[in-house]
Amino acid sequence: MIDKKDEKVIILAIESSCDDTSAAVIIDGEVKSNRIANQTVHEQYGGVVPELASRAHMANIIPVVQAALDDAEVTKHDLSAIGFTRGPGLLGSLIVGVSFAKAFALSLNIPLIEVHHMNAHILAHFAEDPKPNFPFLCLTVSGGHTQIVRVDNYLDMTILGETIDDAAGEAFDKTGKILGLPYPAGPIIDKHAKEGQAIYSFTEPRVDGLNFSFSGLKTSIMHFLQKEMRKDDQFINDNIKNICASVQSRIVSILLNKLSVAAEQTGITEIAIAGGVSANSGLRNGLIQLCQENNWKHYIPAFQYCTDNAGMIAVSAYRKFLVGEFVGQEVTPKARMSM
Repeated sequence: MIDKKDEKVIILAIESSCDDTSAAVIIDGEVKSNRIANQTVHEQYGGVVPELASRAHMANIIPVVQAALDDAEVTKHDLSAIGFTRGPGLLGSLIVGVSFAKAFALSLNIPLIEVHHMNAHILAHFAEDPKPNFPFLCLTVSGGHTQIVRVDNYLDMTILGETIDDAAGEAFDKTGKILGLPYPAGPIIDKHAKEGQAIYSFTEPRVDGLNFSFSGLKTSIMHFLQKEMRKDDQFINDNIKNICASVQSRIVSILLNKLSVAAEQTGITEIAIAGGVSANSGLRNGLIQLCQENNWKHYIPAFQYCTDNAGMIAVSAYRKFLVGEFVGQEVTPKARMSM
């Protein structure tokens, strides 16, 4: 166990913004453990059911926290502070994590550190090497968010563009529902896309500046499939791989085309992606190709830091600890939260 005389900065981090309960321990900036408890109960409903998610968090949080402490070979008495996701996210899920963090910190008489979920996705790049240099651009793509962010420092970020309707992750999941694929559809579409060809063309939305739109793409896909199914009711079954490849190709091109414009406008050549959709093979390969063509540096997080996880919360909390950004027991979760 850690000797207090070492004066190490040891932070327990908690993430409960959606349907994954996660806890991590970071020691002097190095993530030592990152435990995640997934929830499978939502698959039968085709999406996350908030009430069921909250109940699962309540059941999972104590064993997940204990496992994270054990993995890092520390005890609760070694902790310097507790970091937690304040928002954005599902309010009921956030309440579980925030309430636990507050009670645990109060019992140990240690500071609390609030963390913005989307900022943490970006700082996941500092959980392990290689780490981007400042300033860098980060395309952050998750189930509910799509943003291009200029990152000037650990705690200095500016949104350059974001979605005006659906996010990229929602485009994958809604397309999956149209195709009759189980939830979550993103990984399944990615799997089919690897074995198919992008032979069907979908229009790229015209959106001013660096903002995104995906609602029109979803409608375009739906109308295309309805038209083809009227000709052949087995069209989807017979062409699922090519359909998925075509859909994924268009979503990826929308994302990377905007990212390319952002790089050209800012002159920043350090380019990163983050968030759950950054696990998509088409996006990862597309970013590598884009950066190679332009002689830019690319940064892609390890898979464990793409989806919701407490490791990224720990990195953000550590950076806030170093500058003394703490919150009191009056803090409350926020379903919507600006950067």
